[in-house]
Amino acid sequence: MQYIVLDTNCLLQALPTKSPYHKLWSDLLEGKVCLCVNTDILEEYEEILAQKCTPDIARNVVDAITNLTTTIMQNTYVHFELLPADEDDNKFVDCAIAADAEYIVTNDKHFNPLNDILWPKVNIISLENFVKRLEIAS
Repeated sequence: MQYIVLDTNCLLQALPTKSPYHKLWSDLLEGKVCLCVNTDILEEYEEILAQKCTPDIARNVVDAITNLTTTIMQNTYVHFELLPADEDDNKFVDCAIAADAEYIVTNDKHFNPLNDILWPKVNIISLENFVKRLEIAS
C-alpha cells in the first residue's frame, strides 16, 4: 500500500465523480491508498472545501477521511521549514517526513524546491502522474 500526503488542491480535483482524478478518491475510500494527515491538514481541507462547496460537504469529506481505517493521523513534532516561499505548505512536508510517506501528491510549484533537498528526502508527484500509477497498479 502506498502512503501519501495529499495537497488540498489535489483533494479538490479528486472528489468530483466526473474528474479524471476521481480514482484517487475512490482508492482512498476502498483502502487501497493510505492517506497521512494531521490536524492542521484536516482543518485546511475543511476550510477550503467549505469555501469551494458547502460546509456540509466539507465536514462529510473530512469525516470520511478520519473514519477510514487506512488514514494515518500523524503528529509532527519537528518543523523543517523547507518551503520558505509558501510557509503554510510546510505542514504537508512535515507530515510526509514524520509519516515516512512515499509521496506528497501536489500540483503546486511551491513544492518543487523539495526536489533539490537531499535530506530529509521528500518525493513529490503530480496528481496526474500519481493517478496513472494507480491505474497501472489496478
